[in-house]
Amino acid sequence: MIRRAENCMVEYREKMRDGNGTVKLTGFIAGPEELNGKGRLFSKITLEPGCSIGYHIHDKDAELFYILSGTASYNDNGEIVTVKAGDVTICPTGQGHGIANETEEVVELIAVIVYA
Repeated sequence: MIRRAENCMVEYREKMRDGNGTVKLTGFIAGPEELNGKGRLFSKITLEPGCSIGYHIHDKDAELFYILSGTASYNDNGEIVTVKAGDVTICPTGQGHGIANETEEVVELIAVIVYA
């Protein structure tokens, strides 16, 4: 199966997880069945300057980010770390994270959420 870029669903979320601004999500899957029921999200996330996803805990799943472009502040279970293009973040089940674009450039990342 091939899903063309023009067929990917684009969604905008205001103040995602109590963060700032509007997050753009470009969804690559139609639903969990396309991940064989092992996950629920495979998306590109775009954070404009000043935009963030607030800190939250993953109780029943884990989330990974691959930073495509830009530099961001990543809250790694309470520790703030700078991440940049090429970095991978892993938030295991039972831990928390958040990400903020505090620069003047756009930050893009791939996000995958898998079930525990």
